[in-house]
Amino acid sequence: VMEQVNYKKFYPTAIALYFTYFIHGIGASILGQYKQDFASMWGAKVLEDDTFDVSIVVSVIAALGLGRLISLPFSGPISDKFGRRISGLIGVICYALYLGGIVFAPNMMVGYMFAIVGGIANSFLDTCVTPSCMEIFPENGSVANLFTKFSMSIAQFALPFGIGFVATNAFSFKTIFIIAAVAIAIDGVLIAFLPFPKLENAQDDSESEKEVKKEKMKFTPASIALICIGFTSSSTFMIWLNCNQELGKLYGLADPSKIQSFYALGTVCAILVSSFLISKGLKAVRILIIYPAISAAMLIAIYFIRIPSICLVGGFVLGYAAAGGVLQLCVSTANEMFPKDKGKITSIVMIASSVANYTIISFASYLTKVGGATNGPINVVLLNIAVTLLGVLLAIYVNIQNDKIERAREVA
Repeated sequence: VMEQVNYKKFYPTAIALYFTYFIHGIGASILGQYKQDFASMWGAKVLEDDTFDVSIVVSVIAALGLGRLISLPFSGPISDKFGRRISGLIGVICYALYLGGIVFAPNMMVGYMFAIVGGIANSFLDTCVTPSCMEIFPENGSVANLFTKFSMSIAQFALPFGIGFVATNAFSFKTIFIIAAVAIAIDGVLIAFLPFPKLENAQDDSESEKEVKKEKMKFTPASIALICIGFTSSSTFMIWLNCNQELGKLYGLADPSKIQSFYALGTVCAILVSSFLISKGLKAVRILIIYPAISAAMLIAIYFIRIPSICLVGGFVLGYAAAGGVLQLCVSTANEMFPKDKGKITSIVMIASSVANYTIISFASYLTKVGGATNGPINVVLLNIAVTLLGVLLAIYVNIQNDKIERAREVA
């Protein structure tokens, strides 16, 4: 029966879902671009160089991770049980609230609350969009999932130009937030009416399904290592994304916001190259070693070569190797390990990713505060090197285990 499905009718749905990630690309990085404006709006203290202390804004950015953490335990099961559409709509509503609300937050605490709502939005979109796209493109699940990242990167590439346009025309810094809130609300209307693929386990008899469930969700050391890669791979790009501006200033880069465009460009290249390599037969699980190893090498170079241009090169390389879909490939590898529990395992890997977002960004905020303008950014780079190297070790382990399993299958 499964063969007769005409997947083409779901393509408009896929486009509407990818668009939510385009907005998410803006939502995830725009706070980092307007740190000074928010710090000023929330009455942060003024530092000796007449800028505002942005550590309160970094804490609010970390709250996006907290919101994901709070909601991921529910969003996966809701998506598996009630359908992808419900999960997507909750995500869209929360996103519109976050983007529209945070710019009117009178103080940091209210901003923190809205950031938590933004994190909740993110987790419901994760557990809607990833499984849906893997179900709409069943032949190319890994590549379909990479394109969620592609949509985000296009947005992150365009964002600095949007910010420039807003500044040139002397619009309020709230402009992009409000436009994005309206855009995702309109997209939500489409998601409410477009068709979604039937859930795979919807037609099973509930009894047999329970038995299958009990049997299936068995965690091996390899799957646990894979979940940990959700943590390390997210840390690498989260730290860089939220702390590169200060590093650029320290290294004497005239316009540190350019790092963001190089970063997004690197990510877009990575997704196109990775999609091509995977379609040519390179295993997704191999990329989990190669890309973090490149990231680690680049971060070490950034630590030792302290010149302005290294930040731009680093932006591109880390965009490519850290943010270029390692997390997405980790999720699709995990989805292949647990085909019956796609929503749940997506949740679990994303929980690891959110723990990274919250703990690592909070720690980076602390290092920034303690180290000041000179040592802060450097200490953050060291932290990033350590976490990224850990990710490489985990990936090597996952690959060894994966090869063992495949050899055993061939023998069988």
